[in-house]
Amino acid sequence: MSTQLIFRDDAYQPSVEAKVIAINDRRGIILDRTVFFATGGGQPGDSGTLQRANAVPTTVATAVYGDDKSEVVHVPGEDEPLPEPGEAVTAAIDWEKRHRHMRIHTALHLLSVVLPYPVTGGQIRADEGRLDFDIDGNVPPRDEIEAHLNELVTADHPVSETWITAEELAASPDLVKTMKVKPPMDSGRVRLVRIGDIDLQPCGGTHVRSTAEIGALALGKIQSKGRQNRRVRIRLARET
Repeated sequence: MSTQLIFRDDAYQPSVEAKVIAINDRRGIILDRTVFFATGGGQPGDSGTLQRANAVPTTVATAVYGDDKSEVVHVPGEDEPLPEPGEAVTAAIDWEKRHRHMRIHTALHLLSVVLPYPVTGGQIRADEGRLDFDIDGNVPPRDEIEAHLNELVTADHPVSETWITAEELAASPDLVKTMKVKPPMDSGRVRLVRIGDIDLQPCGGTHVRSTAEIGALALGKIQSKGRQNRRVRIRLARET
């Protein structure tokens, strides 16, 4: 069994008609296709609902990959009613939260441009995001980082994707900015996210179509997490 990943082809599609393939032994719901992003790369899985034709909708708390990485498991709330295998449903995400994840995720790619150091970790939330950097020395001034970030946002760089083979990635190791996390592979292929002519790196997450869509950014805390590890937080400065 496998799940067609609609979110990978179109991050802006909020819902899709799908069929229940199976219910696993942990009450996880597996569909033949989904718009729900599955937790990975520091980005949370989507929440939302599975609308049913003649029954109460099922609320989905999050989505994760199954033991078979080709399956997306929709995790319902503890007391949520479950659909039946073979049942047709409409899978619909919480679009507002997803879009905030997309804006934050693309903004973190910009942060890796402003701070061109090896990345040791990261996390995306609807209210903020953060990257950990391996920095030997002083971090640039806060106002300088924030100003540079917002310059890249307002420059309205297009965001697109392309695919290369694992062999091509191995021949271009500088594309990988993360030190501890391997790029996601899909049948021997690697998805690259390109931001204009300023950034190109492997990524399996969802992104906005242009940097201007992110909106103004504000720098949060900069924390020391070790001799060389610096944690830098960013947040959306206003709602759009």
